[in-house]
Parts: sequence; structure tokens; C-alpha cells
Amino acid sequence: MTSHFTLYMAGQTDVGLARDHNEDAITWDFHHGLAMLADGMGGHNAGDVASRMCLEKLDTILATAFDKSLGNIRPNKDASREATLVRRAVNKANTAVFESSLDNPDRKGMGTTLVAVLFYDNRVVVAHIGDSRVYRLRSNTLEQLTADHSLVRELLEKGAISAEEAVDNPYSHVITRAVGIRPRVSVEIHEYDVSPGDTFLLCSDGLTDRVSDKEIEETLVAAEGLWERAAQRLIDLANNKGGHDNISVILVGVGEKR
Repeated sequence: MTSHFTLYMAGQTDVGLARDHNEDAITWDFHHGLAMLADGMGGHNAGDVASRMCLEKLDTILATAFDKSLGNIRPNKDASREATLVRRAVNKANTAVFESSLDNPDRKGMGTTLVAVLFYDNRVVVAHIGDSRVYRLRSNTLEQLTADHSLVRELLEKGAISAEEAVDNPYSHVITRAVGIRPRVSVEIHEYDVSPGDTFLLCSDGLTDRVSDKEIEETLVAAEGLWERAAQRLIDLANNKGGHDNISVILVGVGEKR
């Protein structure tokens, strides 16, 4: 499984200024066009267990699949084999995290958000659960590709609160979906065309709670392909505004056709 395009990946994760440990986890594999980010939650430091376990399980499942042909995968309705693979892998990761929480009292109630991208041919699969996000920068314009699974978003869509009331809302961190908190999880998956020059950003809410979309856009435009520097710049921006949470970012730059 390979992308038609050369991919460049860089990422950073930071504990921030207010937390004593980091519950975020990130990983990427540019050879197979895969990047994943998770933001854990749960008492007794179980959030970092959930995020790491989720990504490790996904990495194992997907790495095994990459070594085989996907021809034997029967795709879900209106989905590619690649999207079907990701959905099934997330379901298995959810089961692993949920069962671990049942078997270990200190891990009771643990869970994690998840965003993942998988590039193949001239397409990308975007999967997400929770309020971590995926953005795409195209032609110097930033677009959010995921919609937060959060209480505030639901209230906003129902007209129960205004856009002004959604800003710094006391319920802003209440998410409505997470990996591992229930026996089953509904992962939202979409696919998009990919073009040379695109930049994809995966990030935890430690970034987006403090750094505006405009500031993210300006940072990525100014990066001019220096993705490691851009990743550090985004983390610095969040920390300069208080760094109240863990902050994680992964950047994927799309180059020319192979």
C-alpha cells in the first residue's frame, strides 16, 4: 500500500505547562503513509495507558495488513478496502482498551481520542473519534476535515447555545465518543483526494484550545516545507498562551508524484 506522492512527516508532543505527565501519544510511518495521534483520559494516569495501547494495537494490526494484499478484504458499503481496514482496526483497538479497563481497577473508565490518516494511491483515509482534529492546508487555506465529537458541538448544532457561548464553554472538554470507554465505538471515516502541495495536520485539543485556526494557517504557510520547525512552532504558540494541556501535532507534507 503506497501513496502516489512522496510524503514528508514530522511530529512533536509536549506535556505543556500545567500537567505533570503526558497522556498524548503520536506515531507515524511515512513508508506506508500512516500517521496517528491519541489523547488519553482516565484516573491514576490511565489516560497515557489508553492512548499508547490504542496506537500500539492499531500499529500492529495495520503493519500486518500492509505486508499482505488487501484483495481479500471485502469492503464495507460505499467504502474502499483501505477505509474498511482502518475501521476494523479501530474496532479491535477499542476492544483491547475496553477489556484492559475491565481487568485493571486502576484503569477503570480510561479512554482516548483518536485521529488517523492513511494515504494510498491519490487518496487519504481520515478517521477520528473525539475532539482531536485533522486539518488540511491547500493553496494557503486551512480547512478542518473533522468535526469534534463533543457536547458543545452538539448543543451548537441544535441551536441550544450560540457561537459566542461555545467559546470557553465549561463543557468544552466533554466528548461524546472515545476509544475504550464502551464495548463498541463508532469511528467517523471520510476519504479525500490528495494533491501535491497539500499539508495535513493532526493535533490534540491542547493546540486548538489555545491557538486559533488563523494562527495555525499562518504558521503552516510560513513553514515552506520545514515541518519539524513548524511542529515545534505550533507547540510553542500553545505554551506561550498558557500550555494548560498536553500538546501534540503531526504534520504530513505531500510532495510530487513518485
